[in-house]
Amino acid sequence: MQLYFSPEFFKQDAQVLNIVTDKNKPVGYLAFLMEEKKMYVYGVLQGIAATEDFKDLVTPYVKGLTKLNPELEVLSHLSVGGEKIDIEIEVE
Repeated sequence: MQLYFSPEFFKQDAQVLNIVTDKNKPVGYLAFLMEEKKMYVYGVLQGIAATEDFKDLVTPYVKGLTKLNPELEVLSHLSVGGEKIDIEIEVE
């Protein structure tokens, strides 16, 4: 299943992105809040069938945001179908 971001709210230090399918059906959200040296990432995806697609969508986006400030500590809670998942974020 192809997943895409659909921006809902966007500011310099905060974002809310809807996650939609290729048929524009909403299936979750991703929210970011940045405060000085911390970035909080919260995300929920319905159904476990798209777990890997969710990781493939979220991981490079978060990595890109950390390039804005390499000293950011990333604190995240992502879940798919009610189960917590982890993503690998290496700050370069």
